[in-house]
Amino acid sequence: MAAIQCGVAFQGSVAASLNSDTSLHKSIFKSKKISYTDKPWMSFSPMELKTKKTPSRYQSAICMSTPQAVGSAKVSVSPLHLEDAKEPPLNTYKPKEPYTATIVSVERVVGPKAPGETCHIVIDHGGNVPYWEGQSYGVIPPGENPKKPGAPHNVRLYSIASTRYGDSFDGKTASLCVRRAVYYDPETGKEDPSKNGVCSNFLCDSKPGDKVKITGPAGKIMLLPEENPNATHIMIATGTGVAPYRGYLRRMFMESIPKPKFTGLAWLFLGVANKDALLYDEEFRKYLEDNPGNFRYDIALSREEKNRNGGKMYVQDKIEEYSDEVFKLLDEGAHIYFCGLKGMMPGIQDTLKRVAEGRGEKWEDKLSKLKKNKQWHVEVY
Repeated sequence: MAAIQCGVAFQGSVAASLNSDTSLHKSIFKSKKISYTDKPWMSFSPMELKTKKTPSRYQSAICMSTPQAVGSAKVSVSPLHLEDAKEPPLNTYKPKEPYTATIVSVERVVGPKAPGETCHIVIDHGGNVPYWEGQSYGVIPPGENPKKPGAPHNVRLYSIASTRYGDSFDGKTASLCVRRAVYYDPETGKEDPSKNGVCSNFLCDSKPGDKVKITGPAGKIMLLPEENPNATHIMIATGTGVAPYRGYLRRMFMESIPKPKFTGLAWLFLGVANKDALLYDEEFRKYLEDNPGNFRYDIALSREEKNRNGGKMYVQDKIEEYSDEVFKLLDEGAHIYFCGLKGMMPGIQDTLKRVAEGRGEKWEDKLSKLKKNKQWHVEVY
């Protein structure tokens, strides 16, 4: 998580959730103190965190609960030389020579009624695998590739869900948002572990202190353009596709960085099945509370809401509700990002094409212009 640092010197008392299935409420940064309310917490001082029976930062999941809201005071980050690079780091570690990092914490971040399990996973890379917001890490799960006996598993890419400073603000961690891939036999309805996702289950089953082989960082398509602090960024995600946007928004609204203050508009559209499946919801809602002129947040709950035609509410339906504004912002130079399962794109493209035609525009020409102007950013899997 981002507000609680384990093994890092800091001041103020820390409160951490004992139940990883519930989200934190109303965290407020006041100078260097952190407090949480509305839930039964167990509090420790920094000295107690160091002297509890768990001798290292990797043996206490309590240290790294994910914060779900932040106050308006920005958080100091370091080392600031991470801002100096003119080009993003790319493929510092490759599949044949991966970096061995350490799991700091694994926390379920969805409610009991969410379909499936999604975990927020914090990984300590010791500052040796720096990255920029919008990039991905590759993960090589342990074991042998069943299709290539004697060879390791293939690399799986995961969008990084934190800023370059990580969830402990010291440039030494990265966070992943991972949904456990589970296969159910369509005939029996029973889980078939032999067909479950190898890497997602490895990550979600990991414990603090476990080792993980990572590669990368990879990717330039989803990098956050920061040349213009007054720019508009329209972010569209389904499920764990929200990961890179969490990094963007923390950089815009949470962290104190040596960049001009973000004065533009960040607009997040997030599609999930139901309220229990929302990811980082309270964190986003606190940004909305503290930055109403710079952040908009719209969600689509496919199993709980209906669209205007009476069907399930998907993220493209929510975009269509605001299509006039979206198209106007795109015409004014807004960046638009898409991240999530690749199955999301056909429905979104069809919706955008229909809207464009209804406005007397040819979608193919508009899309070509957006790509040419580098306003169009897509990362699907």
